Amino acid sequence: MASSQSNTHVLKRIGSLIPSSNTVQEREFYDALPKGTSLHISRLKLTHVEAESTIKIVEKLGEASATLADADVDVLLLGLTAPSSRKGLGYDKTLKKMMEDASGKPATTAATATIEALNLLGVKRLAFCAPWTDEINGFSVSFLEANGIEVPQHKALGIAKNLDIGRLDSSTAYDMALELDRPDIDAIMLACGNWYTMEVIDKLEQKTGKPVLTTNQVSLWGALKILGHIDSLPGYGMLLRDHLKNK
Repeated sequence: MASSQSNTHVLKRIGSLIPSSNTVQEREFYDALPKGTSLHISRLKLTHVEAESTIKIVEKLGEASATLADADVDVLLLGLTAPSSRKGLGYDKTLKKMMEDASGKPATTAATATIEALNLLGVKRLAFCAPWTDEINGFSVSFLEANGIEVPQHKALGIAKNLDIGRLDSSTAYDMALELDRPDIDAIMLACGNWYTMEVIDKLEQKTGKPVLTTNQVSLWGALKILGHIDSLPGYGMLLRDHLKNK
């Protein structure tokens, strides 16, 4: 006889919008997701991280958000630093509203969560590392500076093809973070949702004594905060370990 118990062990659902060429974010999210939380994906067209593509990727953001609402997700996430910071101050909030209006669900973006996390941690001066091009790095750094964060140290690896970014080993993130760290830097940001970074966060924080943020880590933190998840998630830096309980 079939069990009468319903499948209720998944209590919260995150709906995530990612680039069509992303091969990393789902894996990093799945590794870190707390028990009782599930991940549901919709893909937006992007193959290269370039000036035009990071704008075009959001052309169907409303439509994709609505399809995720069909799965009755509890929160929508655009965990993409470059697209959500692409047009400067306030652009992340415009995209957030677009997602919410289309879905009827609360939403956040990587850029939104990054600013929230930096403010929570009291970060004033940031080292910013990314695998994409200098042009894209310029847009992201300008967004941070417009939000009151100084970025005296920043560097990009110069890779435009997103599949190639997804093939990078996490050691590239670790090495770049140490290269850009300085005594007057408050924290380090490893940007790009298609770059393996989460497995080196703890190691970097132990080495530098500073908070280390990554696109996927901070995006997941932003979504979990909206869901009201308050348990510690160790293994991915102080943000997820120590700062989920702060409302």
